Amino acid sequence: MKNNTFNGHKEAARPLQKIFRAVPPSYDRINRLLTFGIDEYWRKLAARRLLSDNPAKVLDLCTGTGDLAMHLRKRATPETTVLALDFSESMLDFARKKAARRKLNGISFIHGDVADMPFEDESLDAIGIAFAFRNLTYKNPDRDLFFREILRVLRPGAPLVAVDTSQPGNPLMRKLFHIYMKHITGPAGGLLSGHRSAYRYLAHSAIDYYTAPDLQKIILEAGFKSAEYTHFLNGITALWECRK
Repeated sequence: MKNNTFNGHKEAARPLQKIFRAVPPSYDRINRLLTFGIDEYWRKLAARRLLSDNPAKVLDLCTGTGDLAMHLRKRATPETTVLALDFSESMLDFARKKAARRKLNGISFIHGDVADMPFEDESLDAIGIAFAFRNLTYKNPDRDLFFREILRVLRPGAPLVAVDTSQPGNPLMRKLFHIYMKHITGPAGGLLSGHRSAYRYLAHSAIDYYTAPDLQKIILEAGFKSAEYTHFLNGITALWECRK
């Protein structure tokens, strides 16, 4: 098992981590409001895809407040081990309390770093990421390290399933999406949460994010044998299934 310690140098090199340290009480409600609740539908699709091979051990990576992990726990067999990892202790505390309120026992919430996960080589049957894949891949200096670590812990042939924003192919739809992110999501999310920098980052990273073909190339170059995606809402969101 790898050592999973946190230090000041590591965190200083990743300023994005500081943005997500604090979790406002209205965090989930704001996200549901800004996406009109559709984000939960996409998480359900991701959960179904992750469980389609009946994995013995599945990980919700960058779990945040635990939504994908809870969808997995509801749908998985009792024998399936559901893990949920995040670098933010406050996020994990929020997720644990939410799972307890919903009486969803059997989720192991783990404080950990994507670059140094506390799992044995090839020990996971599936990994899911819901609306954090962009944070790991877009202009992140540790992107290659993250991919290497994900590939290390996945067994051969196992899937990485990720759902996140994408870029609409239609120019008009893309412009409207960018306007919504810049002028609605960023300002409204920041105002309602009190964390303007977090929602400003989320809006601008979505606007500038890779097209699906560009991201597909990045994933394959990282070492995955396949990377397939399905677009929703004319390309505003993509569901990825990548195989080791």
